[in-house]
Amino acid sequence: MGYWYLAIAIGFEVIATLALKASNGFSNATATSISVMGYLGAFYFLSLVLKTVPVGIAYAIWAGMGMVLVASISAVVYKQVPDLAAIIGISLILAGVIVINLFSKTLEH
Repeated sequence: MGYWYLAIAIGFEVIATLALKASNGFSNATATSISVMGYLGAFYFLSLVLKTVPVGIAYAIWAGMGMVLVASISAVVYKQVPDLAAIIGISLILAGVIVINLFSKTLEH
């Protein structure tokens, strides 16, 4: 169940971060509210994840996947297309998450 909670936490974090951009420095009340609620949801579900998944592994996956998804979605929604160096870095982060999931003995499946 921990990995389902982790997926939900990542989803909330991605929504919150995209809303944070839309909040325009907290001047848009709707986007600000979505951002605050999204981060609250993300941390709540991350706290549930930590009951069964080691904190270092959970955080690496949460942060890594959150960054990959935010960068990908913001390229489409906000037209903030990353340059080659950013694409390479994001790809390495994604590769790290994959390596953790495929080969780490620390994970509890």
